[in-house]
Amino acid sequence: MSAKEIISKFYTLDFVKDANVMSYFHDDFEMTWNSSKGTLHYNLEDVKNLFSELKRNFHSYQAQIHQLHEESNFVTVRFTVYVTAIERPEKEDALANFISIVEVKDSKVYKINQISQLADH
Repeated sequence: MSAKEIISKFYTLDFVKDANVMSYFHDDFEMTWNSSKGTLHYNLEDVKNLFSELKRNFHSYQAQIHQLHEESNFVTVRFTVYVTAIERPEKEDALANFISIVEVKDSKVYKINQISQLADH
C-alpha cells in the first residue's frame, strides 16, 4: 500500500469509535502541532492519552479530507475535523481545519507536522 493510501485510510477512521486506530502508528511516532494553544509535541503515549480524552468527550471524531498529495513517503493532507459531542449527540459540528505533513515509515504513521485553526461556524 502506498503512503497516500495508508494516510487516506487513516484519516477516514473515526478516532473515537475505531478500536484499531493505534495500530496505524509507528512505535517511534512523533508529532509537532501548531495550534491555538501554541506548539505542542506528542509521542506515542501522548497520542494514546489524547484519544482516551477524545473518547470521554465525543461520540464521534472524523475527518473530511479536502486535499491529499504524496511525495515519496510524505503525504500532505488538508482536512476538517467534525465531532459529535457527548452533550449534543444529535448534532455534528465542524471543530477545526488542519493541514498536516505526514511521514510514513514501515507502512505506519511515523511523524506528523500539522497546523490547525478552529472552524468557522
